[in-house]
Amino acid sequence: MLSLFGTGAILMRGAGCTINDMWDREYDKKVTRTANRPVAAGHISAFQSLVFLGGQLTLALGVLLCLNYYSIALGAASLLLVITYPLMKRITYWPQLALGLTFNWGALLGWSAVKGSCDPSVCLPLYLAGVMWTLIYDTIYAHQDKRDDALIGLKSTALLFKENTRQWLGGFSVAMLGALSLAGVSCAQTPPYYAALLVIGAHLAHQIHTLDIHNPADCWDKFTSNRTIGIILFLGIVLGNLWKEKKTDETKESKDRIKN
Repeated sequence: MLSLFGTGAILMRGAGCTINDMWDREYDKKVTRTANRPVAAGHISAFQSLVFLGGQLTLALGVLLCLNYYSIALGAASLLLVITYPLMKRITYWPQLALGLTFNWGALLGWSAVKGSCDPSVCLPLYLAGVMWTLIYDTIYAHQDKRDDALIGLKSTALLFKENTRQWLGGFSVAMLGALSLAGVSCAQTPPYYAALLVIGAHLAHQIHTLDIHNPADCWDKFTSNRTIGIILFLGIVLGNLWKEKKTDETKESKDRIKN
């Protein structure tokens, strides 16, 4: 299941990036950091990128069809978000929210693939936490391009928050950690999981405190450091589940001894 979701994540996020580059090719030409992207630079034609997108989506469909019917329908429902989120920066200062709703769909899909349906008490807090996390790292990412974006008329949370960015990121971090804690309580997580949340909280606090929103290189470094958060959370979940399994086995053995 991890292999399927890892492959699916690469394919669907890749498809999202392809669509983004197709929609934004004229804008990307005007932004220093993105001007050399293959579609914007003319190295790949619109038709070639469309063919490539078709290949990505076909392979992703193959992965999706390996899951149960509930998950197939749920996964198919995400396609509208994948197609439309690159357009949000033209119409709202919250395109990072649209990105979060898109990129974190796996929080719903992963649970349903194993359980056969979604448990709102676990899936919704986990989904919310993912959306808040995306708002954190993608707002930092957007600060790299804020000058060019303002000149060509694109919108972002970086342009909306301006000098208040740290306060907003702090609020998103609190919401993220609160939602992850709620998800943990709802599925009876164990100490390793909550220890991971403490480490993540410290990482976020350091990241936000030292962020220089006027330094593109620092914004890039802070943005990429979020992969560490993903690794810590993944390890916390795995170790937490192993701890839970061990406790369950010990309880079962204890009951068997008493019964005998």
